[in-house]
Amino acid sequence: MRMRFVRPLLAVLAVAGLAACSGTPTPGSTGSASQAPSSAPSSSSPSNTATPGASAATGAGNAELSITLVETPESAPQTLTLVCKDGAPAAESSHPSAAKACTTLKNGPTILSPAPTRTDQACTMQYGGPATAKVTGSVDGKEVSASFNRTDGCQIALWDAAKSVLGSDGGL
Repeated sequence: MRMRFVRPLLAVLAVAGLAACSGTPTPGSTGSASQAPSSAPSSSSPSNTATPGASAATGAGNAELSITLVETPESAPQTLTLVCKDGAPAAESSHPSAAKACTTLKNGPTILSPAPTRTDQACTMQYGGPATAKVTGSVDGKEVSASFNRTDGCQIALWDAAKSVLGSDGGL
């Protein structure tokens, strides 16, 4: 009779433990991305981390960024310029979806900010493709140098959170 209660209890505890380990970092927490940004991921291993998603506070919406996107090792790098003033794209932007990218940066100015790499974070072992991106410049007066890749579940989550800024259509 005792086993009837123990097995379901163990199953519930196991599921709760897995859910706690597999969550996406929330704003203010440290996530892992390669930066290469930790979450600003790098194509090899993560050294810094970016926090996916919007931050609790909005920013001024000012940015001057250079984004280099490489979809495959055989493809030529695409270099985009994103200049935002008060959350709106400036004329000198060459970004394909500059308005959306500027809005993303205004609503979550820390999306490209590196955070310490967490070695205790569990990431799914999945490969999202060979695409890499490097972002340099400034957002609201703070220097940015972040790298992104899609080498595991954590890196893919970071990429997806920043994809409008990266110039990625999400098909990668």
